[in-house]
Amino acid sequence: MSGIVGILQLDQAPVDPRLLQRLTSFQSFRGPDAQNVWIDGHIGFGHTLLKTAEGSAHERQPFSLDGNVWIVADARVDGRQDLTAKLHTYGYDNLESASDASLILRAYDVWGENCVAHLLGDFAFGIWDKPKQRLFCARDHMGVKPFYYAHVGARVIFSNTLDCLRQHPDVSERLNELAIADFLLLEVNQDPGTTSFADIHRLPPAHRATWSQSGSRVTRYWTMPVDEPIFYKHADDYVDHFRSLLREVVSDRIRTDRVAIFMSGGLDSTTLTVSAHDLLRERSANFDLRAFTRTDPYAPGEQDYAGLVADRLGIAIQYDDWGDRSVNPNWERIPLHTPEPSATPWQVLAYQDYCRQIAPCSRVFLYGEGPDNALHFEWRPYVSYLVRKRRYVRLFRDLCSTVVTQRRPPFWGRISRKLRARRPRNHAESASFPNWLNPSLESRLQLSARWRKLVSPPRSMHPLRPKAYASLHIPLWQGVFERYDPAWTTAAFEVRYPFIDLRMLRFLLAVPALPWCRSKHLIRRAMLGALPKPVLGRQKSGVACAAVMDRVGRSGLTPLVPTEGLSSYVDAEHLPNTVCGDMWEFGGHLRVRSLNHWLQCLPQKLQNAGREDCLNEAVPEQAAGITEETV
Repeated sequence: MSGIVGILQLDQAPVDPRLLQRLTSFQSFRGPDAQNVWIDGHIGFGHTLLKTAEGSAHERQPFSLDGNVWIVADARVDGRQDLTAKLHTYGYDNLESASDASLILRAYDVWGENCVAHLLGDFAFGIWDKPKQRLFCARDHMGVKPFYYAHVGARVIFSNTLDCLRQHPDVSERLNELAIADFLLLEVNQDPGTTSFADIHRLPPAHRATWSQSGSRVTRYWTMPVDEPIFYKHADDYVDHFRSLLREVVSDRIRTDRVAIFMSGGLDSTTLTVSAHDLLRERSANFDLRAFTRTDPYAPGEQDYAGLVADRLGIAIQYDDWGDRSVNPNWERIPLHTPEPSATPWQVLAYQDYCRQIAPCSRVFLYGEGPDNALHFEWRPYVSYLVRKRRYVRLFRDLCSTVVTQRRPPFWGRISRKLRARRPRNHAESASFPNWLNPSLESRLQLSARWRKLVSPPRSMHPLRPKAYASLHIPLWQGVFERYDPAWTTAAFEVRYPFIDLRMLRFLLAVPALPWCRSKHLIRRAMLGALPKPVLGRQKSGVACAAVMDRVGRSGLTPLVPTEGLSSYVDAEHLPNTVCGDMWEFGGHLRVRSLNHWLQCLPQKLQNAGREDCLNEAVPEQAAGITEETV
């Protein structure tokens, strides 16, 4: 993990070395181990390093192979063996110990801007090509690594830290009205290319950008392919393929013998734990793998299931009671800064404190996000496909396998729900458009029409797995990844997501829905004998959103005191003074309070983030590791 920043002066004006150093120093919370700045006339890069592997101890960025093409990157390159084999055909040898940044730079030397087509992993980087006088930047396929940029006047500034860009004197504090409106209406900005600030943009996932004197360009370089379903002759072939892939994607993410994992008592995170344990044990007898489990009264039993896995593997486990701790009743009175408005501000302080407590245990944490989406069960499209292809034998065999493994037909859940006459879930789809938005804002941005469009379930053209495929492209993923980014946690560790690996996602989307996606049967069968039976038999559980809202409501809400600027978005007179019973409506009122609190704290962004106000303090250039070159 690294902090990165770059400044390009398109008007050929020299980069201010003290300003670049200060922007770099601002990100010392991301990389406390090393800090370097490189300047070549009108271009400059800054980098702060967090060592997450043995090899990274000798890494130095910004980096160049020949002094003409330079890179600054926050990157982890996966599938290194395949990439180095490709590079070997172009004359690059002895790359086994090459840093991730140097591999990306070599790929750029061979394939130019198309180098991203040959990369796997999580990355955000900028490359300055001096001979072409071009800045080339790219972000990984799923958007795990953040990348922000501002093109103001003749300057381009980029970083993986939003607040870093805000410290540049040319970047205004003007807010992005549409992003704020999306937050109020739908919890998250729906445009992957913007932020809450008008001058600051995101480079969307799977996008690349170039800037030069001839112009700028932002383009998509990849889209999740729609693969044909995988039809193996033997059921064990699916299990073997999954196990092999799991081993590969976990191995790529643990290049150290000291690893931690956010382990619930569910299937996904415990599967990662078993895989990481087996790999680490093969490499060394002196490895350190430990689990962190958050418990909650609304989700009883989590500690018991997680404890079973930890006991079987013989690893350390730490439990954290996340019940009442997750709601600070005084959150609206406490100065607190987050890069953008938070949908759950009442737990930010406790969450940051928790992350800082566990950070000394490891610099690499694994997280089990992914299978709930990629293995979402959709039997109707699959059955229709087999009928359309006249693969009746396959259909009969898969239906029988599902009944045998699940002891019920695939459509039993629909029948069961009808028999129990369950009430429809109360979510945005069935909610009404709020009446507390500023009428002028609503009219100017046509928010009512936007609301009707966006509350509908996402659609995709995937013939067999439309919901699963669409769920991997929703804006909510941005919040998932950023939640564990150091800019939000204020802790120096990196979270990695093995199930979000492209190789794994494509395989999970291609396995037949019957029987493998039903209750994630593929993972359960693959982990037979590796996980305790109670964990294998456990059904999906979690803390219901309604329970969280109930807890927040019971903590009590103080009278809303609108801050300056809130009226631009909200007509506070239409907000109820009491806690309403409708979950979605209550959530909207809480987001109004969250926005109000965020606006109050904006002027205190540096102090409340717990970081040094580096813009007001001079930093000796030599001590900071500045390398300055003149064109």
